[in-house]
Amino acid sequence: MQTYLVGGAVRDALLNRPVTDRDWVVVGATPHVLESAGYRQVGSDFPVFLHPDSGEEYALARTERKTSAGYHGFSVDAGTHVTLEEDLQRRDLTINAMAQDEQGRLIDPWGGYSDLTDKLLRHVSPAFAEDPVRILRTARFAARYAPLGFRVADETNNLMRQMVNDGEADALVAERVWQELSRALVEPAPQMFFATLRNCGALSVILPEIDALWGVPQPEQHHPEIDCGAHVLKCLEQAATAQADGPTRFAVLCHDLGKATTPKDIWPKHHGHEDRGAVIAQSFSERLRAPADWRQLAVLTAKYHTHCHRAGELRAATLVDTLMATDFLRRPKRLQQFLMACECDARGRLGFEHASYPQAALMQNAANVVAEVDAGKLAKATLDKSTLPEIIRTARIKAVKQLLTVSKN
Repeated sequence: MQTYLVGGAVRDALLNRPVTDRDWVVVGATPHVLESAGYRQVGSDFPVFLHPDSGEEYALARTERKTSAGYHGFSVDAGTHVTLEEDLQRRDLTINAMAQDEQGRLIDPWGGYSDLTDKLLRHVSPAFAEDPVRILRTARFAARYAPLGFRVADETNNLMRQMVNDGEADALVAERVWQELSRALVEPAPQMFFATLRNCGALSVILPEIDALWGVPQPEQHHPEIDCGAHVLKCLEQAATAQADGPTRFAVLCHDLGKATTPKDIWPKHHGHEDRGAVIAQSFSERLRAPADWRQLAVLTAKYHTHCHRAGELRAATLVDTLMATDFLRRPKRLQQFLMACECDARGRLGFEHASYPQAALMQNAANVVAEVDAGKLAKATLDKSTLPEIIRTARIKAVKQLLTVSKN
């Protein structure tokens, strides 16, 4: 029985990055041997065990053979005859197919260290094509390591394109797509996830609502980058720079989905894209099984982001109604997320990356004065309770009007 540290822990240590999780491969053992030593088996697809003290995962060395379409159709062999090299060969990328023995010596049968040095994301073997999830994982690693100069190897991009053409990407289910998408969004370069998928043709199959933005123009005076697809990638780049959280980055991704459905005869204008975008963001989020808070913020941002951009021009009543739509009195964090998403949109334009965005401060100040209106006091002074909602709204509008008057002077 031999034990090896494998995968991400080896890769990140060589990159001088923090190692958060350590996975191990055990060669020459059986489930009975590990269980007798106190390891606890988890999962049912293949033999993985938790160490009795550290809780780290120890997997028996295994090989996999494709038996049917999709990513569930595999037969697994975890016999004692399986070698470390065979186990590493079934992995996705060479930089994830390295190991260290108990003395810390590097074992690299598939050229991972060389690709790490050359900053390449390259598949280990043709077996990569047997699992469409690997397209998503490769795109996610591109989002993580692009700031370090990594790129997808040409032959790997070609293989992913062939997988898409062969219909392998069609087998991906929403839960698996969401798992990789949500993780990619919080990587240092989330825009590279979508750029990588588009480069191999997978974006139109997996996320057609996003892919539809490319080729749709915007007015050059407001959007020097012109293309809607290029714009959303720049917005995601801004979201990463601002260290926005995952739900905010998802809202940034979804904010302009309505522009993909603008009739071509009114291009490059996009009248009404906000309401159309909110509907698409809703269905897009539901299809991906996105959590409720992510979905609600995405829909809100799609519907109201231009209100935020024009905050200084809005009537007080519209400003109040927009703020109340965010439910900020009960969910103050959501307003912060919404304002950040709008700011990333404003700065996600060629030449506007460092532009000021006073609209966010104005919206926040308006929210503060709305919050100061004492609804309880108004309720006590109101005999006809059916009129109370409008009385409160009127008081809030009056407070915002005073704020706008002061700010303009």
